[in-house]
Amino acid sequence: MGRLIKNHWARLITLTAAAYQVCAALEGFFWPKIFWDFLTKTLDPAVKPVPALQIINLIMGLAIFAWDWPLGLIAGSSIHRSLEARLAVFPLASLAAVLIYQGTNAGIYYLVAMVVYFWAYSEGEIVCAEPWTLPKRGGRGASKA
Repeated sequence: MGRLIKNHWARLITLTAAAYQVCAALEGFFWPKIFWDFLTKTLDPAVKPVPALQIINLIMGLAIFAWDWPLGLIAGSSIHRSLEARLAVFPLASLAAVLIYQGTNAGIYYLVAMVVYFWAYSEGEIVCAEPWTLPKRGGRGASKA
Protein backbone atom coordinates (compact mmCIF):
# COMPACT_ATOMS: atom_id res chain seq x y z
CA MET A 1 0.00 0.00 0.00
CA GLY A 2 1.31 3.45 -0.86
CA ARG A 3 2.10 6.33 1.41
CA LEU A 4 -0.01 9.46 1.66
CA ILE A 5 1.56 12.35 -0.24
CA LYS A 6 0.47 15.15 2.00
CA ASN A 7 1.32 18.05 -0.27
CA HIS A 8 -0.96 16.62 -2.98
CA TRP A 9 -3.76 16.21 -0.44
CA ALA A 10 -3.21 19.75 0.85
CA ARG A 11 -3.21 21.03 -2.72
CA LEU A 12 -6.66 19.52 -3.30
CA ILE A 13 -7.93 21.12 -0.09
CA THR A 14 -6.45 24.46 -1.15
CA LEU A 15 -7.99 24.27 -4.61
CA THR A 16 -11.36 23.68 -2.94
CA ALA A 17 -10.79 26.61 -0.60
CA ALA A 18 -9.72 28.92 -3.44
CA ALA A 19 -12.74 28.01 -5.55
CA TYR A 20 -14.99 28.55 -2.55
CA GLN A 21 -13.28 31.90 -1.84
CA VAL A 22 -13.84 33.12 -5.40
CA CYS A 23 -17.51 32.13 -5.24
CA ALA A 24 -17.87 33.79 -1.85
CA ALA A 25 -16.29 37.00 -3.15
CA LEU A 26 -18.63 37.06 -6.14
CA GLU A 27 -21.63 36.46 -3.88
CA GLY A 28 -20.34 39.18 -1.56
CA PHE A 29 -20.68 41.75 -4.34
CA PHE A 30 -24.45 41.17 -4.32
CA TRP A 31 -24.98 40.53 -0.59
CA PRO A 32 -22.20 42.34 1.30
CA LYS A 33 -21.90 41.18 4.88
CA ILE A 34 -19.10 41.02 7.42
CA PHE A 35 -19.11 37.80 9.41
CA TRP A 36 -18.47 39.59 12.69
CA ASP A 37 -21.23 42.22 12.28
CA PHE A 38 -23.18 40.77 15.20
CA LEU A 39 -20.34 41.97 17.47
CA THR A 40 -19.49 45.32 15.88
CA LYS A 41 -20.43 47.45 12.90
CA THR A 42 -16.98 49.04 12.56
CA LEU A 43 -15.95 46.61 9.77
CA ASP A 44 -18.97 47.36 7.55
CA PRO A 45 -17.10 50.01 5.48
CA ALA A 46 -14.81 47.20 4.25
CA VAL A 47 -17.68 45.67 2.25
CA LYS A 48 -20.02 48.56 1.45
CA PRO A 49 -20.26 51.03 -0.28
CA VAL A 50 -16.84 50.13 -1.76
CA PRO A 51 -16.41 46.33 -1.99
CA ALA A 52 -12.75 46.31 -0.90
CA LEU A 53 -12.85 43.02 0.99
CA GLN A 54 -14.69 41.27 -1.83
CA ILE A 55 -12.04 42.43 -4.32
CA ILE A 56 -9.24 41.26 -2.01
CA ASN A 57 -10.90 37.85 -1.67
CA LEU A 58 -11.45 37.58 -5.42
CA ILE A 59 -7.81 38.39 -6.18
CA MET A 60 -6.45 36.09 -3.47
CA GLY A 61 -8.73 33.23 -4.49
CA LEU A 62 -7.78 33.49 -8.16
CA ALA A 63 -4.08 33.85 -7.34
CA ILE A 64 -4.05 30.82 -5.05
CA PHE A 65 -6.06 28.80 -7.55
CA ALA A 66 -3.51 29.70 -10.25
CA TRP A 67 -0.65 28.88 -7.85
CA ASP A 68 -1.93 25.47 -6.82
CA TRP A 69 -3.39 24.31 -10.14
CA PRO A 70 -0.71 25.59 -11.38
CA LEU A 71 -0.79 27.95 -14.33
CA GLY A 72 1.85 27.29 -17.00
CA LEU A 73 4.04 30.26 -16.13
CA ILE A 74 4.01 29.37 -12.42
CA ALA A 75 4.56 25.61 -12.79
CA GLY A 76 8.08 24.59 -11.88
CA SER A 77 9.05 27.99 -10.50
CA SER A 78 10.58 28.34 -7.08
CA ILE A 79 7.39 29.95 -5.71
CA HIS A 80 5.38 26.96 -6.92
CA ARG A 81 7.73 24.48 -5.24
CA SER A 82 7.99 26.38 -1.96
CA LEU A 83 6.02 25.00 0.98
CA GLU A 84 7.33 27.87 3.09
CA ALA A 85 5.74 30.47 0.81
CA ARG A 86 2.43 28.66 1.04
CA LEU A 87 2.66 28.59 4.82
CA ALA A 88 3.27 32.36 4.76
CA VAL A 89 0.49 33.33 2.31
CA PHE A 90 -2.35 31.03 3.36
CA PRO A 91 -2.91 32.66 6.78
CA LEU A 92 -3.52 35.96 4.98
CA ALA A 93 -5.94 34.32 2.57
CA SER A 94 -7.68 32.61 5.48
CA LEU A 95 -8.02 35.90 7.34
CA ALA A 96 -9.46 37.66 4.29
CA ALA A 97 -11.89 34.80 3.69
CA VAL A 98 -13.11 34.54 7.27
CA LEU A 99 -13.89 38.25 7.44
CA ILE A 100 -16.72 38.05 4.93
CA TYR A 101 -19.78 36.09 5.87
CA GLN A 102 -19.82 34.00 2.69
CA GLY A 103 -16.17 32.95 2.99
CA THR A 104 -15.97 31.37 6.42
CA ASN A 105 -15.81 27.83 5.03
CA ALA A 106 -12.93 28.81 2.74
CA GLY A 107 -11.09 30.21 5.75
CA ILE A 108 -11.53 26.93 7.62
CA TYR A 109 -10.37 24.94 4.57
CA TYR A 110 -7.24 27.11 4.36
CA LEU A 111 -6.52 26.38 8.03
CA VAL A 112 -6.83 22.64 7.41
CA ALA A 113 -4.58 22.92 4.34
CA MET A 114 -1.99 24.83 6.39
CA VAL A 115 -1.91 22.02 8.96
CA VAL A 116 -1.44 19.41 6.22
CA TYR A 117 1.23 21.51 4.43
CA PHE A 118 3.06 21.92 7.74
CA TRP A 119 2.85 18.17 8.27
CA ALA A 120 4.33 17.63 4.79
CA TYR A 121 7.03 20.24 5.46
CA SER A 122 7.97 18.68 8.79
CA GLU A 123 8.33 15.25 7.15
CA GLY A 124 10.60 16.65 4.45
CA GLU A 125 8.25 16.38 1.48
CA ILE A 126 8.95 18.45 -1.59
CA VAL A 127 6.70 19.83 -4.30
CA CYS A 128 7.92 18.57 -7.66
CA ALA A 129 8.67 20.95 -10.50
CA GLU A 130 6.18 19.16 -12.73
CA PRO A 131 2.71 19.36 -11.15
CA TRP A 132 1.06 16.23 -9.76
CA THR A 133 4.12 14.02 -10.12
CA LEU A 134 6.08 12.02 -7.59
CA PRO A 135 9.67 12.86 -6.64
CA LYS A 136 12.37 10.75 -8.27
CA ARG A 137 14.08 8.24 -5.99
CA GLY A 138 17.64 8.77 -4.92
CA GLY A 139 18.04 12.22 -6.44
CA ARG A 140 18.71 15.53 -4.73
CA GLY A 141 15.92 16.37 -2.32
CA ALA A 142 14.65 12.82 -2.06
CA SER A 143 11.63 12.78 0.17
CA LYS A 144 9.72 10.23 2.14
CA ALA A 145 6.81 10.27 -0.29
